[in-house]
Amino acid sequence: VQLQASGGGLVQPGGSLRLSCSVSGFTLEDHGIGWFRQAPGKEREAVSCITSNEGNTYYGESVKGRFTISKDNAKNTVYLQMNSLKPEDTAVYYCARDIWNCPYDYSGNYYYTSAALDAWGQGTLVTVSS
Repeated sequence: VQLQASGGGLVQPGGSLRLSCSVSGFTLEDHGIGWFRQAPGKEREAVSCITSNEGNTYYGESVKGRFTISKDNAKNTVYLQMNSLKPEDTAVYYCARDIWNCPYDYSGNYYYTSAALDAWGQGTLVTVSS
């Protein structure tokens, strides 16, 4: 089981980036995939998740309306389209296999729990700065 995140870089505020998470050793039809981020000195934060068969999507409150998660099962790849980026979006972004298939809270927001995640990619740095 492997996940590889890519696509990070430097972007100006208001700009866009698309991250990719390529997986191997399992199929996207069998497992949900979550995106997380961690900024220096801050806790890891849930960003978004897409479920296995149905492809239902969930987001963290801070990225709703700006980020969009999608996947291509044939390419074994999950994407995170990030628009209207803000300096506070600066972080290392990770993708992970979610064996709970995208748990969400009472507000419908995706949340981070380590027990749900059994494999991680290596992370890709996103820096939003002018």
